[in-house]
Amino acid sequence: MYLAELKFKVIADTDFSRAEAAIRRYIESLIFNGQLWGREFPTAWQQDSFNSRVVLPAEDALLQKHHSPSALVALQQLSGAGLAYPQCQILGMDLMSQHTDPCQQAPFYILYSRFSDSCSPVRCGEHFAPVPLYQLATAEPDHERLIRWQLQFQALDEIQMQQNRVLRKSAERSMQQLHSRLNKQGRRLARQLELANKVPVYYALYSGSSAHCAQEADKACPGCGNNWHLNQPLHQLFDFQCVPCRLLSNIAWDCQNA
Repeated sequence: MYLAELKFKVIADTDFSRAEAAIRRYIESLIFNGQLWGREFPTAWQQDSFNSRVVLPAEDALLQKHHSPSALVALQQLSGAGLAYPQCQILGMDLMSQHTDPCQQAPFYILYSRFSDSCSPVRCGEHFAPVPLYQLATAEPDHERLIRWQLQFQALDEIQMQQNRVLRKSAERSMQQLHSRLNKQGRRLARQLELANKVPVYYALYSGSSAHCAQEADKACPGCGNNWHLNQPLHQLFDFQCVPCRLLSNIAWDCQNA
């Protein structure tokens, strides 16, 4: 990932509210297409321009060829707010972010996220590195639904990870039960990605606790009931893989520490 600054130069009469709305509309359209990462984009007024700090998944992330239709519209609307197209200055690699996947073509993808992640929820199956969403085909105008699913997943993950946990069981059930609303939505998005990109996409099913730790390693796939235990963990993280169900999972974390 790269830290960058977008400079929106003022080229006509404007005011803060019009400029703020136009910049926000443009940047949010880039976020929902995976061209920028993060939820915040601090923006400062500096004499004759508005400057925003953003995180890019790759150096070429802001090329217009990657823009979604809504991003192209938002780009054109900047002039109506008295702003020029943004100039991008890359400040350097972001030390706090995961590095983007180097693959030209991954053998398979993994839909995976955790509360502390600040990267794409799609990982390369070979390197387990984040894959920029704008590099992936989609049947929709952009990847907004996938980003919004990730935000929900991360919020629930943070709730169940806190030391003084409120609603812990509700959050964990949403993440852990195969047929929860959260996981049904995530698996549907994974299937859509697979169809659009013609590459297998696995859904990482979280497993935090179990009432039967002695049998945890022998549990069956919750989708088809078959054996799915791997001889060696995948990426030192996933102990289970079911190819037909496109599922990955782990021995419950509480059982690993038992």
